[in-house]
Amino acid sequence: MNNNLSEKEIDQQVIAEADDDSAWDQPIRVNRKNRFRLGLAKPFDIVSQKDVLSGEPVFRGTRVPVSALLENLEAGVSLDEFLSNFPTVSRDQAIHVLEYFRKSLSTLNEAA
Repeated sequence: MNNNLSEKEIDQQVIAEADDDSAWDQPIRVNRKNRFRLGLAKPFDIVSQKDVLSGEPVFRGTRVPVSALLENLEAGVSLDEFLSNFPTVSRDQAIHVLEYFRKSLSTLNEAA
């Protein structure tokens, strides 16, 4: 597939190849120029890797599950106390994750 095609030309080529039964034998690879960011701190503050806590989402660079922040807040632990108990998590990481969840709720509210 030619990588110098416009978005419209790429879409047309993908549709044409999808109509060809033999096209399903190999994946279609497209190099699009447009990318989007997730809106969290760079790099992404939440990671999930099979070899770290069996893939449970953790704060980047730590073995602290993101769920620990939510569970502590639910139990009435302050953010400062959580950060004291988990010194490998930075304040910025915790704030960005909480902002992400807040934005997720806003998106759900808008969809309803």
